[in-house]
This record gives sequence, C-alpha cells and structure tokens, in this order.
Amino acid sequence: MYRKGIPTPKIAALAGAAETTVRYHIAIAAKQDPSLRDTHKGALPAPDPQTTQAGQRNLDDLLAFYGVEGRLPVHGRSTRESALAGWLTRRREQAAAGTLSPAYGEALDTIPGWRDYTGKRDADAARWKRRLNEVAGYLAAGNDWPRHNKTEDREERVLGVWLHTQRIDYRAGKLAAAKEAELDTVIPGWRQGRPHRGRHSRPKSSNHK
Repeated sequence: MYRKGIPTPKIAALAGAAETTVRYHIAIAAKQDPSLRDTHKGALPAPDPQTTQAGQRNLDDLLAFYGVEGRLPVHGRSTRESALAGWLTRRREQAAAGTLSPAYGEALDTIPGWRDYTGKRDADAARWKRRLNEVAGYLAAGNDWPRHNKTEDREERVLGVWLHTQRIDYRAGKLAAAKEAELDTVIPGWRQGRPHRGRHSRPKSSNHK
C-alpha cells in the first residue's frame, strides 16, 4: 500500500494498527529497499491547488502528533501544538462550509471524530461545571462538605478532591474570578468547608443548647 502512495495514517486505519507500528515496519522495509520512499512519493496524487507547502507540513505534523499522543492538539500546551490546534480549527470551519480541500479531508478523516472535536478547553470547562453542580446536589441532599480523604465513599472522595483543588487554587491566587464567583453563588461557604473541630461545618437553622 505504501508503494502505491497511500499515506501512513490511512494504512494504519485500514490495517487496524497503530500508526507508529506502521511507520516502524516501513522504516525497516526502507532499509532493505532504499527506493521504497521514492516509489511512494512518485505514486502520490498531484498536489491539490487548495493546499500549500505549509499546509501540508501542518497536516503531516498533525497526523504524526495524533499517532504519538492519541489525541488532537489543543491550545496552551506549547507553541507548536497551539499552532496545530489553530490550523485544525480552520479546517473544521472549511469542512462545515463545504470548502475543505479533498486532500485535507481524506487525510483528516483517518482521525475519528476530528470534525466534531470540541477541544480540551471546552471539555475541561464542561467537566468543572458538572462537578460544581454535583457538589451542590450532594450538599442539597443533606450531606456535609465532601471530604477528599478519610472516607471510603467514592462519590464523596471524587467531589472532595475537586473541591479541595478549588481551595488550593484560590489560596494560591490561581482560581479564575469567574469560577470564584460561580462557587460563591452555587455553594456559598465553600472556602471554609468543614471546621477543624466539631462534627458539623454548616450552620443549622434550629437552635440547640
């Protein structure tokens, strides 16, 4: 397949193998037959006029990134990864508008779900919001603030670790103002949580003597 000009990612997809495995075997074959890579290049289809040399390099780098990392690039990790994430966003916009180069589309379609991928930032934001609502529901059910340790309850531990992380970020000045405002609104008193002494941390509506 490689001799016929089929891209490595597509070979991997067709064979149901990891791209790194395919590249490994191609490298071995190329050592035994030095003309292999030239034959592959000669069999490649003519360049699509919509693509550019820089675009092809981004495509190759993105496919290689996915092959190694097993995920699509996101913004904020490194300069090059952010650039690839931006390039991929523009390809999604073209795909939605029906103007994506067929060459790009065929290669990118070897990555499952690339057209609908929302990105890590959006996924993280949704996960944070879900945890906030889960803590609010946990408290509304009559429970005390969830603990991140000294508990055998898995749900309490998960929620407790999340809440503990928000407190750490707050004390370190790393918590976004928008998140702090949401925490104050949805679960007031979150900064203090359980007191260091005593069984209950949340004020009770009834009076006891």
